[in-house]
Amino acid sequence: MDLHDLKLFLHLADSRHFGRSARAMHVSPSTLSRQIQRLEGDLGQTLFLRDNRTVTLTDAGERLRQFAQQTLLQYQQMRHAIGQNGPSLSGELRLFCSVTAAYSHLPPILDRFRAEHLLVEIKLTTGDAADAVEKVQTNEADIAIAGRSETLPGNIGFMPLELIPLVLIAPALACPVQSQATQPQPDWAQIPFILPAQGPSRRRIDLWFRHHHIANPLIYATVSGHEAIVSMVALGCGIALLPDVVLENSPEPIRNRILELEDVEMVAPFELGVCVQKKRLTEPLIDAFWKLL
Repeated sequence: MDLHDLKLFLHLADSRHFGRSARAMHVSPSTLSRQIQRLEGDLGQTLFLRDNRTVTLTDAGERLRQFAQQTLLQYQQMRHAIGQNGPSLSGELRLFCSVTAAYSHLPPILDRFRAEHLLVEIKLTTGDAADAVEKVQTNEADIAIAGRSETLPGNIGFMPLELIPLVLIAPALACPVQSQATQPQPDWAQIPFILPAQGPSRRRIDLWFRHHHIANPLIYATVSGHEAIVSMVALGCGIALLPDVVLENSPEPIRNRILELEDVEMVAPFELGVCVQKKRLTEPLIDAFWKLL
């Protein structure tokens, strides 16, 4: 068992797709399959259950995933510590954020960081911002951009970047949803909503429903990630309450199909920031990134 095998295994454990992991890790699918079979042979356990459509981790695979994460993390920490004795920092820094944050907030931070630490390799993964804290806690990411929740875990350090207001949006094209939402006094309880599955925005939407005395909102869909919500609103599926930065960074053809509504005076903005495990702030790479903030 070597580090390269563990990296291949971890990528497959996340992607659950042999072809996708093979392309990302620059190996052939047959090579990836052989290396996974070699791991299974070394351990005497099946790591994945696979058929024509799905790849699923077994219990043994889940235990190896935790071991691989910890082993690779300790290896990176050792490399960082050794690198401190050299002329400059080097190694790998794994970042996680939403697609929107990758456009809106991450570039200026990375510009400053890379100007000082050219040898550091940045690994960026995007996904639902509501998963950011969990990614940091499970060591799937070293640092993440996230909205601050009211129940931020005590072991997580948080550095604020900006207050993010929310905006209520509706489709601009002529459709039943647009007609309902643009009435002088809309009946919000009868208009379909598209909701985020979780996160600070979802909690503020629940408070908005309570303010309007909506006990049983009409929910068209619950979606992971705000970017898809904008597209669904543009298609006339419903209305949505979401961070204004998501709308601002949506493609222009999508923004042109969106109306901004006014009824958000009772919705408080949330704090967007960078989060990290506090115990890892002594690591050279993370410490250097944190200080730039």
